[in-house]
Amino acid sequence: MPRDDPPSDLTHARARLTALRASTVETLAALESTHRSVVDASRDSNADDEHDPEGATIAFERAQVEALARETASRIASIDAALRRVDAGTYGTCLVCERPIPEGRLEARPTATTCVDCVAP
Repeated sequence: MPRDDPPSDLTHARARLTALRASTVETLAALESTHRSVVDASRDSNADDEHDPEGATIAFERAQVEALARETASRIASIDAALRRVDAGTYGTCLVCERPIPEGRLEARPTATTCVDCVAP
């Protein structure tokens, strides 16, 4: 349900979210490139890297990059959802109690969906 008193500057919110999305997409592209490099390196390396005393295994590095990429893709989805709330006029409204989310919380967490009172304990 759209709120009667949207945040004072939806244009600012949209600009912040759009910039955050662009930088997050760049991060995801870099992670995907790193993942390709790790996979390519594993093809050219000793298949038994599990006993390398010098550092992390290729499998560990690949899993770590994959986890970071999943987290980054999830962040993009959260940003897209926040942009849809801006379009719908519901950005800055708590999804639980429908009260305004404080501006300070939105500055710190632009994709926040709940007010401070409704954040899970």
